[in-house]
Amino acid sequence: MTASYALERFPETLAVVRLGPGAVIPAWAESSSIFSITATATETSLVCAARSVPTKSVHQRPFTAFAVKGPLDFALTGVLVALLTPLAEQGISVFTLSTYDTDWILVRTGDADRAVEAWRGSGHEVGDAVPVTPPRQQQQQQSSPSKKKVKK
Repeated sequence: MTASYALERFPETLAVVRLGPGAVIPAWAESSSIFSITATATETSLVCAARSVPTKSVHQRPFTAFAVKGPLDFALTGVLVALLTPLAEQGISVFTLSTYDTDWILVRTGDADRAVEAWRGSGHEVGDAVPVTPPRQQQQQQSSPSKKKVKK
């Protein structure tokens, strides 16, 4: 029997962007629930919020992100096989990423509901994620001066 996993569906619309090798990360690249930079000798790829990606850039969008509830032990095997097989059987294309704690699966937004059905049909749980503000952004928000109007 295949293990079952719990996934969280994130609300942001994402894009996967291709930049040249050694590219500087552009100012328009905005973070969301997941922001990833992967650089190789031949390219730099970004996963970022789709809202500001210029139409002239080489990119694919819109994507919806699902994270496996973690942290996952590095000794686990077959996690992606268990999660990607039901999607492959339904003809749903994916873009995957892994972080230290978990795996992320991006599907085209138009296929997101079908992906949820495929996972649930295979015994996995899918719920809505509650995005968390990263600590650095929290500090920036707290240090920003308040813009309250003062009555005279």
